[in-house]
Amino acid sequence: MKKNILITSAGRRVSLINYFKKELKNLVADDARVFCTDLNPALSSACQVADGAFRVGKFTDADYIDTLVHICKTNEIGLLIPTIDTELLLLINNKNAFDNIGCKLILSSVDIIKICRDKRLTNIFFSQHGFNVPTEYNKSNIVYPTFIKPYNGSSSNNLLLANSSKDICENVLANSDMMFLEYLPKNDYDEYTVDIYYNKLSQIKCIVPRLRMETRHGEISKGLTVKNFIVEFVFKNLDNISGFIGCITLQLFAHKTNSTIYGIEINPRFGGGYPLSYLANANFPAWIIKEYILDEEISFYADWKENLLLLRHDNELVIENYEKKI
Repeated sequence: MKKNILITSAGRRVSLINYFKKELKNLVADDARVFCTDLNPALSSACQVADGAFRVGKFTDADYIDTLVHICKTNEIGLLIPTIDTELLLLINNKNAFDNIGCKLILSSVDIIKICRDKRLTNIFFSQHGFNVPTEYNKSNIVYPTFIKPYNGSSSNNLLLANSSKDICENVLANSDMMFLEYLPKNDYDEYTVDIYYNKLSQIKCIVPRLRMETRHGEISKGLTVKNFIVEFVFKNLDNISGFIGCITLQLFAHKTNSTIYGIEINPRFGGGYPLSYLANANFPAWIIKEYILDEEISFYADWKENLLLLRHDNELVIENYEKKI
């Protein structure tokens, strides 16, 4: 049994690394280790708290998969957990390379990742599964205000709210990647991230809605766990969806005075705000370890803490005797 874990593109995900370290050592063995990769491990706070870290190139590099496979093979990696959208399709398309060395890739299917990476396909998926979606406008017939975003975007980059045609430059209009969508006013709707755990059979085992009270650079900075109608709605419409595996995060808008729900995005990975769900006792890292290393079944879990408030703040990690390498 390979008991070590590799988390790719670790960056600033210190909490996630610490959660996996804690659960892996508690459930498997004291000498089980969590490793990370990053473009520059020496400047990655998550890599500093990991049990070990490796420098890798960009996912677009020709040798990216070979490098990861070599790391996994030489370090007895049993589970590989990716954390950024851009590398997901590449990894799942090379799943066999990891299977061949006994490393399990904790990632949804090719079809699911394609749906998640293309916001146009995401809207179709939501519509097919009982969700409302914002109306998409033709560029020649835009209704204002309109929310503009790239169909293949990530991390809340290149988003624009336009109140009139004067707010849209020619470059945006000419960009075929851009979607022009119905704006859902904040006075009428609350924004939620929903952390969902899917087992090996793509069955839902936990649903945690997190109210996004404030965000910074696309990540939640103030949030609240909420048990409301979203839990039942998500379970009813998204249980047993073939291809969903592990942690799935949904971005939803819910009307403040009725039960109208709009689907916005799906991310087939751990989101930046997952620490709130973990602290509410929705222990996705432990369930991944139990399923994929210990071969245990996971029961449905609904006893997570509601009304748990997250107030994020900056902290410092200081490295002594650091030698800058050019």
